[in-house]
Amino acid sequence: MRIDLHTHSTASDGTDAPADLVRKARAAGLDVVALTDHDTTAGWAEAAEALPDGLTLVRGAEISCVAEGGISLHMLGYLFDPAEPKFARARELVRTDRVRRAEAMVARCRELGAPITWERVREIAGGGAVGRPHVATALVEAGVVADVSAAFTPEWLRDGGRAFVGKYEIEAADAVRLITGAGGAAVFAHPGAVTRGRTVSDATIAELAEAGLAGIEVDHMDHDDTMRAHLRGLAGELRLITTGSSDYHGTRKTINLGEITTDPESYGAIAELATGARPLTP
Repeated sequence: MRIDLHTHSTASDGTDAPADLVRKARAAGLDVVALTDHDTTAGWAEAAEALPDGLTLVRGAEISCVAEGGISLHMLGYLFDPAEPKFARARELVRTDRVRRAEAMVARCRELGAPITWERVREIAGGGAVGRPHVATALVEAGVVADVSAAFTPEWLRDGGRAFVGKYEIEAADAVRLITGAGGAAVFAHPGAVTRGRTVSDATIAELAEAGLAGIEVDHMDHDDTMRAHLRGLAGELRLITTGSSDYHGTRKTINLGEITTDPESYGAIAELATGARPLTP
């Protein structure tokens, strides 16, 4: 089995519509794909409707969190009940504040001389959960930076950068509890991605495990071999499931669907833990 448990569609900051994403996943030889858009389940229905023969869909979301007094991180929630009220309300608060934050970042970019507009950023988002990648795409279109990656630097949108604006984020341990309270399984996304900014300590990951964290994403494009070995060892100590994923965003990133995958045993353990929803097959 080939399993990719972290992908994004136009429901957040990917460039493929949910229906196109699942078709591409099957064409890429995947047997299981998880749709994990940022703080939203908006793409679930379209992906399920278009699900091709031979592909299993894991419905999920990537939740914006904070820990250690201000370090941003992401928590993957798999197979939760989207109607569970506490978690649904928390996701709504995050999505609402995404709009305020993105508009403020556009204003800061303009103050720094970038000829971009909020109207164009909304067009780029196309109804999806607006975020920094949409602002970054506007900067590329305007010729301010060469590509999306170049926008995520201290000069522009990186955490703490000149145009960075913080947003409402859930405390990481609370996010784990909300996911599990909705019947889902929580997996810490790219915990060692030091190129993105500050990362949390192993002690914090241990605290998240005590709160109910099911696993950590070990194999990821932002983790080098040393980091992967460290995280694998930590997962063993804490008895956490280890996953691997592409974190596919379509043309916004260079990685392809299924380029990094999850072991079938890890996928099985996640599916067994979750009670809020089941994997979907055609």
